[in-house]
Amino acid sequence: MKTQIMRRLMAGAAALAMPIAANAADLEVTHWWTSGGEANAVQELAKAFEAKTDHKWVDGAIAGSGNTARPVIISRIIGGDPMAATQLNHGKQAQELIEAGLMLDLTDIAEEGNWAEIIQPKSLLDACTVDGRVYCVPLNIHSIQWMWTSNAAFEKAGIDPVNNWEELKAAAPKLREAGILPLAMGAQGWQEAYLVHNFLSGTSEDLYYAVYRDKDEDTLNSDAVKAVFEELNAARDMYAGGNVQDWNLATAKVINGEAAAQVMGDWAQGEFALAGQKAGEDYNCLIGMGGEPSISTGGDAFYFPLIDNADTTAAQKELAKVLISPESQVAFNLKKGSLPVRGDVDLAAAGPCMQKGLETLAAGKVITGTDQLITPDAVGQIQDLMAEFFGSDMSTEDAHAAFVEIILNDE
Repeated sequence: MKTQIMRRLMAGAAALAMPIAANAADLEVTHWWTSGGEANAVQELAKAFEAKTDHKWVDGAIAGSGNTARPVIISRIIGGDPMAATQLNHGKQAQELIEAGLMLDLTDIAEEGNWAEIIQPKSLLDACTVDGRVYCVPLNIHSIQWMWTSNAAFEKAGIDPVNNWEELKAAAPKLREAGILPLAMGAQGWQEAYLVHNFLSGTSEDLYYAVYRDKDEDTLNSDAVKAVFEELNAARDMYAGGNVQDWNLATAKVINGEAAAQVMGDWAQGEFALAGQKAGEDYNCLIGMGGEPSISTGGDAFYFPLIDNADTTAAQKELAKVLISPESQVAFNLKKGSLPVRGDVDLAAAGPCMQKGLETLAAGKVITGTDQLITPDAVGQIQDLMAEFFGSDMSTEDAHAAFVEIILNDE
């Protein structure tokens, strides 16, 4: 399979060798930021690019999640119809594209901008680096270890807001009696897979790394990992009746007080902000799902497909500089809910939830994201497994056994 992919990549590289008739001032930028909060955030990047340069941002938003957008993005690149810039996640998603020579080398501007010193944590720049060369611009730090709760929902149920996952489980019966959904979640495997990752990291960093980095068979079959699947069973019960697909629709249930909680990445903040809600008053953000705080170092990065046009290449590098600029880092991340990758920007305007993330980052409570520890194929298989588990009566034992097999076979 990998050989077939590489042949397609090299064919795409040959197609790119031909001159491309394009307006170098117009850069098509693809991404999957289409919810209300995300759209507000990405506009900050477009405005900054057009204000600081003579070029135009041509928005190429792709509706749906990254799972929908990434195949479209990759297909265009290897098929010889590349965009000028594209969002991808930190990790291994672009490695074969880089190896096939389809991505622009940004090492010169990374050195000029001293990225090695300003980008924190260092692992984000490492994820952009292949054989000592830099191929992407880290844009933000996204963490998935959050639980968002609605104060209105608990008030309606006549109980105090919860402070952690265990308290949410205990409150679930009273929430159901009051007509409140205990746990909102979109019926998509990538959302459901977040629970697996969060339960593992919430148990301990050692357990998380033993599973995803070390792929230790004894650990995978331990009682600690089996307990994670019992928690997934509890989540399945609390989630029953949610009846939405997209993550932002699940967030809307929390915003509207129809659901008590959602386990979702920090980008949910953008939806609360768009709805005019305030942390601590209308909703609460529980990092580590109320347990030991830690954040993953995943997030978004921009890659620039190689285009045989000197003017376009120059414009691409100007966009790269704008994305990493202090002004763009602050404006984008304040609206997106993520953390900046620059360690030298002023975030005095950050709200309580972002401050929690910054404090956790400063304390060194950082774990490597799963996208950087396991292959995209394994990520997809775990998502498929979770979609099957949450959409059926699959036993926890069967789900656990399938999970173990996925991890042990990941190469």
